[in-house]
Amino acid sequence: QVQLVESGGGLVQAGGSLRLSCAVSGRTGLKYAMGWFRQAPGKEREFVAHVSMGGGSTSYADSVKGRFTISKDNAKNTAYLQMNSLKPEDTAVYYCAARGPTYLTGSADSKDYIYWGQGTQVTVSS
Repeated sequence: QVQLVESGGGLVQAGGSLRLSCAVSGRTGLKYAMGWFRQAPGKEREFVAHVSMGGGSTSYADSVKGRFTISKDNAKNTAYLQMNSLKPEDTAVYYCAARGPTYLTGSADSKDYIYWGQGTQVTVSS
């Protein structure tokens, strides 16, 4: 059984920074391609960023490109999302997700992920 637990959310002023973490437990001998998604109130869940199994390949939504950085530390079984220059429109619940262990690359499609965390709230005040 694989579990993902996010942490690091909170309240920050516009222009500030936060770093989200996603700890993977269970079957940690396996590595996973991972992604971050977010869902604002009244909106659909949307793709934010993904990273390959090895951590060397990343991709970002246009809305966060240049401000957010996704990374992973396989030794610590943890993925990260560094968020800089935050804007009020970044306010959402942020979810991390992992693909099955046979997939080398991440995906922008939430349907391609089989493991999900419970989410962490990020609120950016203006």
